[in-house]
Amino acid sequence: MEVKIIQENGTVTAQLIGRLDTPASLEIAPQMNAVAEQAGGTVILDCTELSYISSSGLRIFLTLRKAAADKGGKVLVRGINNEIRTVFMMTGFLQLFEIQ
Repeated sequence: MEVKIIQENGTVTAQLIGRLDTPASLEIAPQMNAVAEQAGGTVILDCTELSYISSSGLRIFLTLRKAAADKGGKVLVRGINNEIRTVFMMTGFLQLFEIQ
């Protein structure tokens, strides 16, 4: 699992690459905590290259959403594939996040 963080014009983009399973969630937690600290504006979770997400990965998304809401920011999810869209639909995440 790889995360690339890009900051520009008040927007933080986290490009998620690979499988976001439980071990990967633990691995990327420090990077995502840093993103949560800057969640006062717009946070984009770019999932174009994300192939899988587990419940641990979903928890990271929820944590970011809560941090953004607490700071007056928002989280956008970009580029989910059909499998991840199905997971989002089954878990209610399609209603929680703005999907691009």
